[in-house]
Amino acid sequence: MMKRRELLLTGAAALVAAPLPGRAQPAGAFPSRVIRMVPFGTAGGPIDTLARVYADKLQARWGQPVVIDAKPGASGIIAADFVAKAPADGHTVFFTLPLTHVNVPIMQKTPYDPFTDFTPLSMVATGGPMIVGRADSPYGNVQEFVAGGKGGKRLHYGTWGNGSAAHLFGELLTRQTGLDMVHVPYKSEAAAHNDLFGGQLDFAWANPSTARGHVQAGKMKAWAVAGSRRTPGMPEVPTFAEQGYKGFDVDSWIGVFGPAHLPQPVQEAWVTALREVTAMPDIQQRLLGYGFVPLGNTPAQFRQIFKDDYPRVSELIKAAGVTGPQ
Repeated sequence: MMKRRELLLTGAAALVAAPLPGRAQPAGAFPSRVIRMVPFGTAGGPIDTLARVYADKLQARWGQPVVIDAKPGASGIIAADFVAKAPADGHTVFFTLPLTHVNVPIMQKTPYDPFTDFTPLSMVATGGPMIVGRADSPYGNVQEFVAGGKGGKRLHYGTWGNGSAAHLFGELLTRQTGLDMVHVPYKSEAAAHNDLFGGQLDFAWANPSTARGHVQAGKMKAWAVAGSRRTPGMPEVPTFAEQGYKGFDVDSWIGVFGPAHLPQPVQEAWVTALREVTAMPDIQQRLLGYGFVPLGNTPAQFRQIFKDDYPRVSELIKAAGVTGPQ
């Protein structure tokens, strides 16, 4: 954990010190045409929305169109495999979460290797999902929810996919509390929340940015946040650890990958651009507003952190009792 924190702090310190970009010249001939950014999840989802903000900044910086090409489905496997098989010229990148490169490859065979088929470029932010209920719920936190669920009723909860961090945390909570809870995977976060509001689900999980909007609109209550710290955008929401639950302190992240074997000048162009865009004050505020802690580290730091995630997530998967796709 100390090593991980040092990597995170080093990346954050470098980000603060990084010069803000003007209209920089690309490295060599890159980019020479349209850039395709593939986000995790569905169009309009939180990662897709954030990818579009980065795309606008990169387009202004490089003078080339940056298009968003969402390829939802199969817990991100479709999108990841598409990027893995793209030409190694830097014109196609993947904006994603640990699900595609840590969680799913641990639980099942994927058509790509998360280490050898990609070039890690930069981890732009870290954060964790929240457990949420409807605004009319009588519960204000996880402890109250667990106490209220002891009556034996079967409870259903929604996430954005099998093997996602939300799914793992949901199963871990099931095991720790002994409640009768059933996981219902959806193709998108929004679809799960629609069923939550409609009464088909007893609770759900949400990315901090989504939860914040629904809480402010008076539609949702946030009971706890997973990860090692409270969310900057919603500091009033306690962590699971603060409420006495162990094993929920695994941080999530948002990272950008290219296909394997990107030429060094192309890597440098991407890393410089991503770190400097992440350092922009408006991007920092956007990330914080979404509930993420801005980072913007180097490829070496990114690779080390996501390698270090493997044993921790493996332990979480084992503790949650998730052995494969359901």
